Amino acid sequence: MRRRYELHPRLWKKIEPLLPHPTHHGGPGRPWHDHYTIINGILWMLHSGAPWRDLPERYGPWQTVYDRFNRWRKDGTWARLVTWLLDHLQRRGCLGRDLWCVDASIIRASHAAAGAKKKSGPSPRAGRAQGGATARAA
Repeated sequence: MRRRYELHPRLWKKIEPLLPHPTHHGGPGRPWHDHYTIINGILWMLHSGAPWRDLPERYGPWQTVYDRFNRWRKDGTWARLVTWLLDHLQRRGCLGRDLWCVDASIIRASHAAAGAKKKSGPSPRAGRAQGGATARAA
């Protein structure tokens, strides 16, 4: 039974070849847990916004899902997946890359970045720190 936020099996079949080989191509190391389950766990985490420790048990240990998410971020697997998906959508005419944009309505700048004046007095002179170990007691 496919649950909310989980990949449809048809999409899974398309992206599966883009993922690292589960047995490391016969190299050293234990075979990885099922990529499908791990990706569904990652999608659940990203959609729910819950802490990693609250990951439902059906996706495996939260540490495993977290480690795979970070490993794939570092080795470029996520970038490869996103690039392939965007190219696939563009080939089908569902997306034009010229339509990309960033929604800046939630980006906030500090008051100083907007040109606001500082509330504090003048800054101390450059050079030696005022006070400190060599300052005389009053």
